[in-house]
Amino acid sequence: MSKSSKPQEFEVHWKKSKVREVLDLVKDYPWPPAPEVPDGWAYGCDGGWLRGLCDYWVDDYDWKAAVDDLNRFPQFTARVEDFDLHFLHVVGEAGGKRPLILTHGWPGSHYEFWGVIEKLAFPSRFGGEAKDAFDLVIPSLPGFGFSSKPKAPIGQRTTARLFNTLMTEVLGYETYLAQGGDWGALVTSWLGHDHGAHAKAIHLNMIGFRPAGGPVNDAEIAWIQRQNGMMDVMGAYFRLQASKPQSLAWMGAGNPVGQAAWIAERFHDWSDLREKSLDEAHPKDRLLTNIMIYVMTGSFTTGAWYYRGLLEEGGVNFKEGERCETPTAFANFPGEPLYTAPPKSWAERAYNITRWSEMPRGGHFAAMEEPDLFVDDVRAWARELP
Repeated sequence: MSKSSKPQEFEVHWKKSKVREVLDLVKDYPWPPAPEVPDGWAYGCDGGWLRGLCDYWVDDYDWKAAVDDLNRFPQFTARVEDFDLHFLHVVGEAGGKRPLILTHGWPGSHYEFWGVIEKLAFPSRFGGEAKDAFDLVIPSLPGFGFSSKPKAPIGQRTTARLFNTLMTEVLGYETYLAQGGDWGALVTSWLGHDHGAHAKAIHLNMIGFRPAGGPVNDAEIAWIQRQNGMMDVMGAYFRLQASKPQSLAWMGAGNPVGQAAWIAERFHDWSDLREKSLDEAHPKDRLLTNIMIYVMTGSFTTGAWYYRGLLEEGGVNFKEGERCETPTAFANFPGEPLYTAPPKSWAERAYNITRWSEMPRGGHFAAMEEPDLFVDDVRAWARELP
């Protein structure tokens, strides 16, 4: 057995003096010039929008209410190998018998799931049935939020090993279900691939693994070409964080406005804004709480390292004959501008796809953008499992 400890209760505490330092830095930020063009987002984070966010941050954001909100659900830390993992553990109407681990990505946090926790754990409170309830485990990725930081980049396969230990040895669940998007989708994929004896089924809202051999039909070729083109336009962040993440760390340290701009740009670029503004999709208070988790914990740096960890652990391309055989469900939220869903034929060569849902709307941050659609699909997936 690997080294692990019993859970210890945890609460979020932000010192007033530290928050004041952050807000003073925001207030006194030396604004650089920004292009005066119709679409300010074409060059990065829009300057006018960012100024508005920062004004709200300084004058109207209720950080004490945010801390209270972050302490709304039972949360803990536990030592697993070399990490103190932070996690929520919400035992609802399932009564300890139906565990589901939800894993976030970057630049999100465990806070991504705030809008779905109670509906998944206590469905009868919202007109649902108690039989659909889950025990929820929602960890912060190592190096993110309130989990401890690695000494050097680690990736998603290592994280899956840590989370499997958390579920089985720390919390005592012999088997469990797993869900994730963004990096959480890849961690969840590795849970299915490496730990299928415990992770009995997985649910993704992003496809992570890539099958051996590359595209094999016209639809797959067209998808690859589109992905490569979009990465040229929107993927500079990935190339930097996967190659030289410390260069970004030097610029972001002590610069909450810079961190906010870098994070908010992803929320703008990856969300379904076809019928909503950014502020409608991600209200300022919610977006700022997610940003403050990075700023107040100093995890902007180690969050960026996580991309380099992907490469150092071998990437996502399978060898011939390799596949994730754990039953896999995929929910396609179609408003994702960058990481669009591959053809089903592509996914089926990398995963044992048993459910494929086409959602009517929503983007990369599925649980935040469309919590009810997310909840409905997770419930329906779990009902279908043996």
